[in-house]
Amino acid sequence: MKIDPALHPWMTSPETVQVMTALGDARFVGGAVRNAMLGAPVADVDIAVPMRPEEVLARLKSHEIRAIPTGLEHGTVTALVAGKLFEITSLRRDVETDGRHAVIGFTEDWSEDAARRDFTINAMYAALDGEIFDYATGIEDLIAGRVRFMGDAKTRIAEDNLRILRLFRFHAWYGKGEIDADALRAAAEAKDKLKTLSGERVAKELLRLLEAGNPAPVLRVMAATGVLSEILPGALQLPRLERLAEIDADNFHARDGILRLAALLPDDAGVASQVADGLRLSNAERARLAALLGGETKIGSRLAVKEARALLYRIGPHRFRDRIMLQWAAAPRGANAIQWRMLLTMAENWQQPRFPLTGRDVMAAGIPEGPEVGKVLSSLENWWVDGDFAAGEGALRDRLAAIIAGRT
Repeated sequence: MKIDPALHPWMTSPETVQVMTALGDARFVGGAVRNAMLGAPVADVDIAVPMRPEEVLARLKSHEIRAIPTGLEHGTVTALVAGKLFEITSLRRDVETDGRHAVIGFTEDWSEDAARRDFTINAMYAALDGEIFDYATGIEDLIAGRVRFMGDAKTRIAEDNLRILRLFRFHAWYGKGEIDADALRAAAEAKDKLKTLSGERVAKELLRLLEAGNPAPVLRVMAATGVLSEILPGALQLPRLERLAEIDADNFHARDGILRLAALLPDDAGVASQVADGLRLSNAERARLAALLGGETKIGSRLAVKEARALLYRIGPHRFRDRIMLQWAAAPRGANAIQWRMLLTMAENWQQPRFPLTGRDVMAAGIPEGPEVGKVLSSLENWWVDGDFAAGEGALRDRLAAIIAGRT
């Protein structure tokens, strides 16, 4: 089997050719090779070379390519050409592992480098002309949809406990049928080791798993083996997540890991906070998860247009869309799809009206500076929103005058 570079612009781009030419003996590796073989998009181009990182730096410099020493101790250098990044890693072998970190040594043996990689489908290399180098059963496993460890599953997991989650993530994306029995048994037996991993590493794998076409079947296996309860608390809502995945597919929506995580979790602000802490989510992700699961007023599919516009103004289109998607996923299959889509379209086309008055206007009308200014302004704005934004500046000033008159 060979990759046809003519079908993959990332292989023939001037930037790629420039970097590969500078390196000489170099091959594409990992996800770029796997996805190209499947005809799937390639986002990141990783390159492997049988030379130490110092030589990589020197070769790039001699060809006037900017080189960034992103991880020299791990043999990694990043090349930057015309805004495109290429991660270049020296061939490696494991010297010592403890389930979280590895001490590595460099090698010039491609098969030795392949042997330390996680799965057979990630241990394939390709030359610039598309020739594939497979040191195990990567090609046949990829075609068959088998996610298998390189070598003994227990040994590979013991080297890096994150591979427990990677097994499920890769099966959700590339697997067909049941998960490899040896791999599943090894992952289940080592599930308690997940607690030794950093929240950031767990979050990265979990969110990528959730972004698969339909992650629910794999998540059910994770739940049955006890793996899922090691990383997520509470009574999980797998049917709601599965429905959300169906809605995404039917409507060509981008797969959103945080939104899908919210669909999976119970509607409990305490659980949302616990998960955000455990996964070390960013402040923005934490706030979004809290808003989705915090028990705010539910949005029905038959929400009136006027009410929808008021809610869009108060919470913004992104939060509005999140709540719509979560409610749609919780609704019976096929119910009111047209209405849900209409509400999403409103959010996409929403133009925020500008409230004409400010605190200065309130003070100019006779309210002294202080907390009362904000209260009066908020009252005016609520009246304006409840009136579907119809009142102009003149009507608002009349309303302001009436409020002040009523206070005297």
